[in-house]
Amino acid sequence: MELYYREMGEGQPLVILHGLFGFSDNWQTQAKKFSEFYRVILVDLRNHGHSPWSSDFSYPIMVEDLVTLFEKLELQQVILLGHSMGGKVAMHLAQGYPEYLQKLIVVDMGVKSYPMHHQHILEAFNRIDLSSLSARSEAESILKQFIDSEGVRQFLLKNLYWKEKGKLSWRLNFPVLEAAMPEILSALPEDEVLITTLFIRGALSNYILDEDIPVIESYFPDSTLVSIENAGHWVHAESPDDFVDCVLGFCLR
Repeated sequence: MELYYREMGEGQPLVILHGLFGFSDNWQTQAKKFSEFYRVILVDLRNHGHSPWSSDFSYPIMVEDLVTLFEKLELQQVILLGHSMGGKVAMHLAQGYPEYLQKLIVVDMGVKSYPMHHQHILEAFNRIDLSSLSARSEAESILKQFIDSEGVRQFLLKNLYWKEKGKLSWRLNFPVLEAAMPEILSALPEDEVLITTLFIRGALSNYILDEDIPVIESYFPDSTLVSIENAGHWVHAESPDDFVDCVLGFCLR
């Protein structure tokens, strides 16, 4: 599959992968800052954003999508950054194709399997009948019934757009993503990665706990973990200056 991507800057490639229910637009603010130093490539993973949809959805398939893109763009010595599900994709690629990467950055995602925790979001999506909506605000009213966080609601609503006059549509293939949730939440295969790696976690997030660190280090022996204060799972959006400083400090050294 040929993925949608956008580029800015020049130099060594820094490829950024969004998380579940996200797309490349979520990372433009950070990408602009990174582009002062790097050729930044923002990617939409399959079934997200502007990339094609498919009933096939797994980490190995998403890795192959990325390898196709790397070959198309003739990328070498890539710094690969992935957030949440995108971080899991990045780790899978590092295991299977380490020759493409110089450094790896994983944002608020561990190597373990996770219990189902998106039920409220899934239920909200299932309650929204786009054919009956005449305004985006009607979708937001439904989301409010299930999702307390204004930030999460706005994050999800960025996927809603006017496909044509009077017809709203999603930029994500929700039925496939819902069906693939066990795969999305699955653990990383037990393969060692020797690439220099930075794990960034939000201090207010529970995705990487202190007890997870020894297992992460066994998979990624050349890794460092940094906690960013006053940030939860969406570290890059909740503490943007500290996040950018942390990433550039790692990349430029």
